[in-house]
Amino acid sequence: MVILIFIMWQKSLVSETLHTRTLIDSLVARPMMLVAIAWMYVVLMVAVAEAFSANGTPLGALVTFLLYGLLPLSIVLYLMATPARRAARQRAESAAQPDGGGHAAGDAVAPEREEA
Repeated sequence: MVILIFIMWQKSLVSETLHTRTLIDSLVARPMMLVAIAWMYVVLMVAVAEAFSANGTPLGALVTFLLYGLLPLSIVLYLMATPARRAARQRAESAAQPDGGGHAAGDAVAPEREEA
């Protein structure tokens, strides 16, 4: 669930360059997202196995899920999204400038003409 929310958030950051894509297109465009989903599946299965084992507890399963899955994966996904965030910030800064060149714009209105 967290990964799907992250994918949708990242998709909204880069929607200008990628246009409109479906979730599957987004996953195919970023194979690392598929690895992240697979890792969360493995960690979830390990947590379920720990919860139902003879010596395991639900609290141990929760700790396993958080420390082996959610926390490290959130750090990795945050770092992976850094280029998209940087590009979005640069696009926002360049959109704030009227001509995008970083220089002051010329006079938009011609000066009043004096008659001789």
